[in-house]
Amino acid sequence: MRLEERTVLNATPERAWALLTDWERQASWMPDVAWVRLGGTERRLGARLRVRTKVFGVPLVTDSIRVTGWDPPHRLAIEHEGFVRGLGAWLLDPAGAGRTSFVWHEDLRMAPPLLGDLAVWIYSPWQRWMLRRSMANFRRVVEEGG
Repeated sequence: MRLEERTVLNATPERAWALLTDWERQASWMPDVAWVRLGGTERRLGARLRVRTKVFGVPLVTDSIRVTGWDPPHRLAIEHEGFVRGLGAWLLDPAGAGRTSFVWHEDLRMAPPLLGDLAVWIYSPWQRWMLRRSMANFRRVVEEGG
């Protein structure tokens, strides 16, 4: 499943980056996340995260995520290595006058191949809605100075 959302933030890329990489705070703006825990103390390439994910609002799965791309304040890439597999990225580009273009995309899959594909397809409308809510929530947090 390929997901992608775009928005423009009334904030600089540096401000958006600081809030995006505040791992533990992500659950406050991602409605499908119960908590995020950093596997160490460093926020960098190779960092490992554990994410308790909500499925239809219920915290059911703890996923493993590894940071595979780190180019502050422009690009953060991750690999989902748990129950859900795939790649994701956040792209931040200056959009003039202190604004930032923010693109979030994910390519997700689940095993086993046929059954996992079906489960992802069934869940995809909910996941798309959650991604849109996350983007709107993040925009609110970054613009309100939270």
